[in-house]
Amino acid sequence: MIELPVVPANQPQRKPDWLRVRLPVGKEYAHVRGLVDTHKLHTICESGNCPNMGECWGAGTATFMILGNICTRSCSFCAVATGRPLAVDTDEPNRVANSVKLMQVKHCVITSVDRDDLKDGGSIIWAETINAIRRESPETTLETLLPDFRGNWDNLARVLETRPEVVSHNLETVRRLTREVRIQAKYDRSLDALRHVSAAGLRTKSGIMLGLGETEADVLEAMDDLLEAGVHILTLGQYLQPTRNHHPVIDWIHPDQFAAYKEWGLKKGFRYVESGPLVRSSYHAEKHLFEM
Repeated sequence: MIELPVVPANQPQRKPDWLRVRLPVGKEYAHVRGLVDTHKLHTICESGNCPNMGECWGAGTATFMILGNICTRSCSFCAVATGRPLAVDTDEPNRVANSVKLMQVKHCVITSVDRDDLKDGGSIIWAETINAIRRESPETTLETLLPDFRGNWDNLARVLETRPEVVSHNLETVRRLTREVRIQAKYDRSLDALRHVSAAGLRTKSGIMLGLGETEADVLEAMDDLLEAGVHILTLGQYLQPTRNHHPVIDWIHPDQFAAYKEWGLKKGFRYVESGPLVRSSYHAEKHLFEM
């Protein structure tokens, strides 16, 4: 294996130069900002403190987060608020679809909080949102970043029946760190979810954060597990600690290491690998559809 530089865990956690991002500015960013505020939409760009918000919104795109902005889970890496969610907003699918139409989005990414409080896991709103976008913007392609629905595969099937062009479920971290990082999730349940997506004949995608304390061997093992589950597209990005109360950054992974992981991933058999410090699940999402 190639030995490449990382920052030791005991070194002060100052972001390296390769993690600098531009402040969000520009006409298109302001346009998207206005639509999100006017239509009271939740975006993972904001709730997840995404470092690429300026770039993506500046290009006139955004990842919509449905089913509210309060999650029933409390993963140690995630910036989304956790607690008791509000009641389901039955008009949300129409509002999201209207905004997609207003923004003239060509490729739309939808995600959600986990709604373990609901019998259907939120899958009905998921399906209604996709169908509403199809009606309002039939030329728009869709990517869905789905939860695991606590292993209720009937709920997952309800969403898969709408046939999004890309279906994603993030593994988030390696097997060894899952209990520490994803307290209410299970590594093998996530792999099972991805198997169901792949078995449905859909383009299947997953992502892993790096810098949480994983080893090179851990990452390569996770790659093999994802390939066995039928995943076509892999994203790898640097974990960034949202607040002091969240899981600390253990390592700053050098861009050269990300490049090496991309090369290994492609050699192993992934059709597309997006790998870099600032990569997030929906970063350059349109490429995952059109450049494979």
